[in-house]
Parts: sequence; structure tokens; C-alpha cells
Amino acid sequence: MPTRSACDGRMTTRTANILGQATRPADMDFCGTWKVYSEENLEAFLKVMDAPEMIIKMRKDVKPVFVIEQNGEDFTCTMKTPICTKVHSFTIGKESQMTAVDGKKFKCIVREENGKMIAVTERFTSVREIQGDDMVETTTAGDVTFISRSKRV
Repeated sequence: MPTRSACDGRMTTRTANILGQATRPADMDFCGTWKVYSEENLEAFLKVMDAPEMIIKMRKDVKPVFVIEQNGEDFTCTMKTPICTKVHSFTIGKESQMTAVDGKKFKCIVREENGKMIAVTERFTSVREIQGDDMVETTTAGDVTFISRSKRV
């Protein structure tokens, strides 16, 4: 019997490939719990996003944990820090409302492209992808690029 993904009940890519069934690319498996271990340009990114100084000071000493769940095209992404927990739910290709670290609401469309999740807003673009054992998120706002690297835990 084919194995099922713990995240959403789909067959794993390896099993489905053996059976010759169409599947999502193996590198699109964002499901699970991820601990951020490295961040580049966080402070500059938060400043360009007009985050309050208090948020910038608190956030730069915190490495978030992300819990990503998937059910077909529907995703729930929970960011946990000692300061707060943010939950974003979205469907690939449909506009969603999300909340920034400073509490401001914004609209976003997330699309899937070549195994990457790409979020586009009026103020920034974020590309989340799997590179080896890491989840890498590259977010660009203006001329500032913020890079976050996480390991599955």
C-alpha cells in the first residue's frame, strides 16, 4: 500500500513515482516544523517595512519556529516566537489577508512555481524554497533583501 504524507495524506513522492502517478515535486515539501537558525539583513528589512523600533529590537534576538501544514492547495503557516504567534492561512493562487509583525494587515497572493512558494504584496516579494535540508526564504522590499534559513525539527 502506498505511504501517505503525515502532513496531508498524499502519497509520498517516492512511492507515487514508483507507481507512475503525478505528484508535487519532492522539493515542494514544506510541511513540518522548521527552526530558523540564520537571518541576514533582518534589521534593515524591518526598517524598510516601517516596523516600530521596539519590534526591531525584540525581533533581532529571536529565532522563530515555523509550523507549515498543507491540505491540497490550502496552507497554514504558523510563526511562533516568545513574543507572539502569527497564523497565516492561504490558498495557492488566491488573494489572502495576512498580518505583519507590527500588526498591520496586508493582502497577498501566494503562487507555486518550480517547487517554490512565491508571495507577492504591494511592499515586498517573498520566495520560499527547499535547498537540501534547509528551507530558505528570500524576501525583497525595495533594495533590501532579507534571507532566513531554517532546519526541520
